[in-house]
Amino acid sequence: MLQDTPYRMKRFHNVHVVLHFIGSTFFVLTVLLLVPLIVAILTGEIYDTNIIKAFLYPATLSLTSGILLVFFFKGGSPNALQAMLICGVGWVTFSAVGALPYLIGIHASYINSFFEAVSGFTTTGITMFAGLDAMPRTILFWRSFTQWLGGIGILSFFLVVAFRGGGAHRLFGAESHKIEMRRPVPGLYNTMKILWIIYVGFTVIIVLALLLAGVTAFDSVCHSFTALSTGGFSPYDASIAQYALINHPHYKLIEYILIVGMLLGGTNFLIHYRVLKGNTKALWDNTEMKYWWGFILLFVAIIFVERAKAVSLFSSVTSLEENFRTVLFQVTAIITTTGFGTQDIGSPFFGVVARQLFLVMMVIGGCVGSTGGGLKVLRIAMLEKLIHREMYRLRTPRRAISTVVIDGQLVDMDEIQRVSALFFAWVVLLIFGGVVTASLSGLGGYESLSGMFSAVGNIGPSFISVQQMIQLSPVIKMVYIFGMLAGRLEILPVLLLFTPGAWYSKGVIRR
Repeated sequence: MLQDTPYRMKRFHNVHVVLHFIGSTFFVLTVLLLVPLIVAILTGEIYDTNIIKAFLYPATLSLTSGILLVFFFKGGSPNALQAMLICGVGWVTFSAVGALPYLIGIHASYINSFFEAVSGFTTTGITMFAGLDAMPRTILFWRSFTQWLGGIGILSFFLVVAFRGGGAHRLFGAESHKIEMRRPVPGLYNTMKILWIIYVGFTVIIVLALLLAGVTAFDSVCHSFTALSTGGFSPYDASIAQYALINHPHYKLIEYILIVGMLLGGTNFLIHYRVLKGNTKALWDNTEMKYWWGFILLFVAIIFVERAKAVSLFSSVTSLEENFRTVLFQVTAIITTTGFGTQDIGSPFFGVVARQLFLVMMVIGGCVGSTGGGLKVLRIAMLEKLIHREMYRLRTPRRAISTVVIDGQLVDMDEIQRVSALFFAWVVLLIFGGVVTASLSGLGGYESLSGMFSAVGNIGPSFISVQQMIQLSPVIKMVYIFGMLAGRLEILPVLLLFTPGAWYSKGVIRR
């Protein structure tokens, strides 16, 4: 038995490294779970025992779990496989514990609470809750806070505040969008600090802008969290349309501020860094940014023209501006994968063409290195150039050299294969989710597909109403939970969780 112990330790080395690291992250989660209590103090909800329990109990569980995992499992610098396992387990466990405030605070079912937590951390924005206007503000703050934390990545937050080990670059690579990007400065830790400083700075700017527009401090914080993270949770059932419904004197300005906030979140943060360093040409001097602005202008133009054909927009300047702003807001909300709404995307306001294009936008998503979901604009550009390459090869001799070039650089074949595989996996997930939804819900094919489009693309809105979403079968909800995690982590880390061979190394430890 004693001779077998070292072998067993080696064989299950992956398990030890993963669970030890997850234990460490629980210490950070403990602190994060106590942050909403500041809101409870400011709003007077601190005297509500349910609210106190909703955050103290999960914080205690998180702290206890962290101590036990760190004590019983040996750590180490994670290799690439272990980093992906840590990423998958981390997001699931954070969501599992992050669901408890909903379970305890507002007595939601655990499946709905877990769904809401996953939707928050993945910045998807599909909600299982109605009656938000009357919900405790501390709970509403936690919903928005989870999206803000998930925007750049909950593990990257942990790495910035608590970890500088040799495996940091692997953990960051496992959680972030897996495509080659130049770092703004040498060193991963310095890069992450810069990204988080920009992230926090933009958050503060959006908060101040909303305050100046007459939005309450609570609403300003919540909406800035979920605009920049491209999450889309709002403290109101009507989302951003709430301000027009209550005739807020500056509701138009609020919408324009949030359009800018969503665009900031949907744009590559390394572009922001270059602009802040004085290089404004960064906004249009590369392939992805050209495609990004091109997609937005194209979709706005097509949907606005369709709207113009349906109603008389040119009867007054007010009507023209109102419709243009609504179209611009909703296109921005969908393509950045934020999901805010001033009009329901399934309402008669939008025509058939608009509804189809919304699905297209859900697949495209934001830029690489942004907080947005979707396949990413750069990958769409890469696939488009791949089609051109194949057409070129058909009309030239086989010996002719044909490559995919983006911004003057050859795209590695491994990257092309990875993007192609990811696109195929997306298609499989969308079809699977659509079939499961149609089979178990009675919804039509269009609505069923849109639900999985929304989940995998980390969007939020779909052609399924909130009430219909809440009433879906638990099986469908679990499929959407898988879809949200797979979309946010780009499938591989989630699939590895279900691969037995990934959890043990058979005596061989890869470095």
